[in-house]
Amino acid sequence: MARKSASSPPDRDTERFHEDAAISTMRGSDQPDLERGVETIRDVVRTLKPKPGVYRMLDARGDVLYVGKARALKNRVANYTQVDRLPNRLRRMVSQTRSMTIVTTNSEAEALLLEAQLIKRYRPPYNVLLRDDKSFPFILLRADHAFPRIMKHRGARKAKGNYYGPFASAGSVNTTINALQKLFLLRSCNDGFMARRDRPCLLYQIKRCSAPCVDRIAEADYAELVRQAKDFLGGKSGAVQREIETQMSEAAENLDFERAAMLRDRLRAATFIQGSQAINAEGVGNGDVFAMASKGGQIAIQAFFIRGGQNWGHRAFFPTHTEGLEEAEVMTSFLAQFYEEVPPPRLIMVDRILPEAELLAEALHEGAGGKVEITVPQRGDRRRLMEQASRNAVEALDRRLAETGTKAKILRELAEFLELPDVPQRIEVYDNSHIQGTNALGGMVVAGPEGFQKGQYRKFNIKRAETRPGDDFAMMREVMARRFGRVQEEDPDRQGGTWPDLVLIDGGKGQMTAVRETLEELGIEDVPLIAVSKGPDRNAGREHFHFPDGREKLLPLNSPVLFYLQQLRDEAHRFAIGAHRAKRSRAITASPLDEIPGIGPARKRALLLHFGTAGKVRAASLEDLMRAPGVSAAVAQTIYDFYHPGA
Repeated sequence: MARKSASSPPDRDTERFHEDAAISTMRGSDQPDLERGVETIRDVVRTLKPKPGVYRMLDARGDVLYVGKARALKNRVANYTQVDRLPNRLRRMVSQTRSMTIVTTNSEAEALLLEAQLIKRYRPPYNVLLRDDKSFPFILLRADHAFPRIMKHRGARKAKGNYYGPFASAGSVNTTINALQKLFLLRSCNDGFMARRDRPCLLYQIKRCSAPCVDRIAEADYAELVRQAKDFLGGKSGAVQREIETQMSEAAENLDFERAAMLRDRLRAATFIQGSQAINAEGVGNGDVFAMASKGGQIAIQAFFIRGGQNWGHRAFFPTHTEGLEEAEVMTSFLAQFYEEVPPPRLIMVDRILPEAELLAEALHEGAGGKVEITVPQRGDRRRLMEQASRNAVEALDRRLAETGTKAKILRELAEFLELPDVPQRIEVYDNSHIQGTNALGGMVVAGPEGFQKGQYRKFNIKRAETRPGDDFAMMREVMARRFGRVQEEDPDRQGGTWPDLVLIDGGKGQMTAVRETLEELGIEDVPLIAVSKGPDRNAGREHFHFPDGREKLLPLNSPVLFYLQQLRDEAHRFAIGAHRAKRSRAITASPLDEIPGIGPARKRALLLHFGTAGKVRAASLEDLMRAPGVSAAVAQTIYDFYHPGA
């Protein structure tokens, strides 16, 4: 079962971390950059003591360049003043350093945890970065209801219950939950849906739920199913299967063939889960496996997740900013960042000796709920498992390099076709979505040489009074004014990587004119703009590409560049439509009672149950409001005054 991470955000853990501002003053502009950086660091070193902690190097704008940890801060930071001993990469970093921030900790293990947190928060350009910023899915078996619910879960583990994971992908979680529903007949619906049922739903009909909502199963019998599910997910799958086999045999002997058939189907579901394990994890129990491959200046790290002796998926990671670093150092930094959010198991297997393995194990101790072992398998099943992970890492890296080469060629051809000065590193694609002007919003997706950057996606709720509902041109003007007005304020020097090298607009000449005029009003005339419209009869494959000067271009039907541009446009369309649907759903379920100050979900529910509709609440007298359960005289007065402001 997953446990809460041992680390906590540094700005909330004041008892463990004591931050000392060691900000240096900037030197005269006549000094070379490297000398200025060295002097900055020397000023900080004079204030340091040989204590464990974390240091941050900042540039002239206050952006974090690098985060590092040290057993003795004074000694470690002083090393950066010995520029002759530094590699070129660190010399560049020192030359950009204009200030530092120091955080002292109680131990080097705490410093390692804090370093991982800060790297994840600031994503400094000189640190090894774990690019995959998606949270891992878990299976949650809730414990806050008489009939616990089984569900997929992401994010903070605040709900009461048992967490099982991590799983490598949402698909692997969904497949496992479907099989577990067949095996243990546990409900997956939310509490509100369950409370409203007066007859079983479809899941009961297809034998994936025991229908506790309508008392088709006793609470004690459901609790027994929950116990079996916990045993199965906790690594006792064999015992659970034998138990079901015994029950099936007993039912057959008692001529209860209907029950025997139901138990047979459950047994098949258990066999399916066991048979879907593409990786032999026998003898591992709970553990993670990590193997690294490197080629062409890139690194791939393959991870296998094994819980309860079952393979819960595998994923390849491609850390960035690894140039000039030892592979063992990259692996250590990767593991520290990976386990900053994912609860570590008691066993971590790696394919090479890590110089800071003991320190990392100590740092992960609290999150794992006990001693963590970081080991390099030498023989037996574990060694074979590691060899399989190594093969997967090599294959994943080969695929990555092949895809990168293809993508690089497409981007070069794209730059040539769209007459760009260079290959675009950041492409922003915009689309709007609304229904007759209602719930209108704009969507922005971001892509680059390594694919879509989903952490950079943005949505813009259309809210300006001058933007008429349903006016696509006005909507595009508002989106562009807000997007580029903000980036002008936040990154005026265009050094933060947030300015696009290409803007694609879903639309034709009208949208292009609206965007071009809006950027010109902001004084921006050097951002390449292209509008993409479908051909006659909205024929996909005959897209017209509109340039700011009024020219149009077409691409051959089988052009890889055309397919790539269609993919970008379709992703923007998907994102905008999805955001619009979510906004519309929230609007549909909204209640006028939401606008009354001091009325929370519980009181709103009590009022609706008592009066029936929000309209009847509005029409109720003060005396009637006071009779509603859970509504005090003060609250009743608040509600009445809201609907009768002049009374």
